[in-house]
Amino acid sequence: MTEAYIYDAIRTPRGKGRKDGALHEVTSVRLSALTLNALKERNNLEGHAVEDVIWGNVTQVMEQGGCLARSAVLASDLDQSIPGLAINRFCASGMEAVNLAANQVKGGAGQAYIAGGVEMMGRVAMGSDGAAIAVDPSLAMETYFVPQGISADIIATEYGFTREQADALAVESQRRAKAAWDDNRFAKSVITVRDQNGIAILDHDEYMRPGTDMQSLGALNASFQMMGEQMPGFDKVAMLKYPHLERINHIHHAGNSSGIVDGSAAVLIGNKEFGEQYGLKPRARIKATAKIGTDPTIMLTGPVPVTQKILADNGMVISDLDLFEVNEAFASVVMRFQQAFDVDPAVVNPNGGSIAMGHPLGATGAMIIGTLLDELERQDKEMGLATLCIASGMGAATIIERV
Repeated sequence: MTEAYIYDAIRTPRGKGRKDGALHEVTSVRLSALTLNALKERNNLEGHAVEDVIWGNVTQVMEQGGCLARSAVLASDLDQSIPGLAINRFCASGMEAVNLAANQVKGGAGQAYIAGGVEMMGRVAMGSDGAAIAVDPSLAMETYFVPQGISADIIATEYGFTREQADALAVESQRRAKAAWDDNRFAKSVITVRDQNGIAILDHDEYMRPGTDMQSLGALNASFQMMGEQMPGFDKVAMLKYPHLERINHIHHAGNSSGIVDGSAAVLIGNKEFGEQYGLKPRARIKATAKIGTDPTIMLTGPVPVTQKILADNGMVISDLDLFEVNEAFASVVMRFQQAFDVDPAVVNPNGGSIAMGHPLGATGAMIIGTLLDELERQDKEMGLATLCIASGMGAATIIERV
C-alpha cells in the first residue's frame, strides 16, 4: 500500500469565541480561505495540485452550512478545479478529515489532499444545528442523553477523580501553554490572521489565562451542577443508566473545561511522488488511523478504547509511543486516559491543550496532529498518537511517525 506523508501542518491562532474576540468579524469561509492560502503559498502549490480539500466543521448551519469546504476553496487562491468535501464527526471532524485523506492516498485515490477544519464558535453557536440525539425525544430517551458536561462529571465520578485533581491539570495546562508560547514552539505552525489591508488581527492564542492558579479556580462554581441536580435534572437520567452511582460528583467548570474559541487548521498530505513533483520533503508518515463507537451517555471515554484498538490493529503497545496529544475537552477525559494507560503525564500534552488555548470544534483534530508533529521534531522523538473524545459516544485516533 502507498505511504501517506504529512508535508506541512498549519493553524491559525485561536481567538476568543466572543463578540469582543479578535476574530469575531472574520467569517468561517474567510478564515478557512486564509488557512488554505497560507498552505498553498508555503508549498508552492499550483493548478490541480491536490485531489480534494476535506474540511471538518461541526455546526453546519448559517455561514458554516452547505458544503463549506467547496466555499472555502472558491474563496481561496486554490484552483477552482479542486473540489471540497465537508464532513462532521463532531469534535474529531478535523482529525477525521486528515485520516480520510491519508487513507485515500494510501488506497491510490489521488496523490495529495489538503485536510483540516474550522469552527467559528463566536459566530455560529455550538448546538444551533439542533442535533437529533439531543432534541428528538425518541432518540434522547432511548440513549439516556445528557449534555457533555454531565458526561465529564460522570467520568470523574466513575473513575474517582476529584475537583482538586481536575484543577491541578488545568493549572498545568495553562503553565505549559505559556511556556510553549514563550519558547516559540508554535512558530512553525501558527500563521498570523490579517485583514483585507494586510494588517495583523491575531498572531497568538487569545484565550490563554496564564495567571490561573488553584485559588482562582477554586472560586468558580461547578458549571453543570444545576442542570444535573435541578431542572432539567440530568443526574437522574445518568443514574437510571448507571444505578451503581449514588450521586454525580460535579467537578467541572469553565476553568478546567475546554474554551469556546474560533480557529482553523490544515494539513498537507501526499504520497512520495507528490513530494518529488513539488520539491517537498515529508515530515512524517501517517502510520495508522482508527475510530470507534462508545457508550453515548458517558460519551467522552472514547480516547481509551480507540487507542486500544489502534494499537491492537497495528501490533503495537503503548510504550511504542513517545508523545501523546489527548484533547482537553474536559479535565476528566485526559485523567482517564492517563489512568487507563499509566502513561507519564509529562508526555501527554506537553505544550498544554484546549483547557488553556481553547477547542475550535471542527479544527481541533487537525490542530493537535500538527502540534504533535512539531513536538516530535522539537524533542527528536519518533512516534506519537493524537486522540479525541467525540460527542454521542465515539473516539478517533491517529499515529504519526517521523521520517
